[in-house]
Amino acid sequence: MMDAPLDERYFRWLYSQVISVRLRNPARTYWNLLRLLFTKEFVWIVPNDDNRVKDGQDLRYEFLECERLDAVDETWMELGCSMLEMLIALSRRLSFETDGEPRDWFWHLLRVLNIAEYTDNKPCPADHVNEILDAVIWRTYSRTGEGGLFPLKRPTRDQRDVEIWYQLSAYLLEQD
Repeated sequence: MMDAPLDERYFRWLYSQVISVRLRNPARTYWNLLRLLFTKEFVWIVPNDDNRVKDGQDLRYEFLECERLDAVDETWMELGCSMLEMLIALSRRLSFETDGEPRDWFWHLLRVLNIAEYTDNKPCPADHVNEILDAVIWRTYSRTGEGGLFPLKRPTRDQRDVEIWYQLSAYLLEQD
């Protein structure tokens, strides 16, 4: 594994943040789905969602520290934030705000997006998953947030115009 390319090592490290890499049963592994999330860039279009990008990119520093790597190309560090990075970082923020574990929040978000079912045993339809991810990125979900990460029953604003952090906060308040 030490000889694997940096991207592959990083992907495996990200995977280990949300599921055991030791699992071998394809009905319980998610390599294909998470690789799709890893290759899809999260682009921010609402002010302050650049913070979600930064949080995701900051995982790279943690990875470098965990893997004891010190000499990496700065260009790699500045690459866009993947959906996988953003969701893992967001799950950590959710964990901090609640009693839940980051892994549990990560899988909760994938269930909200209706993509958690795509194990390696049940092939992930890339076009379908990309449509769902595009809806999150480009804010083409409903005004209530349905189709996004944080659907609300009683939103006070059109969720397509609300930064993700405030969507998260409203979602948590509504869950109480």
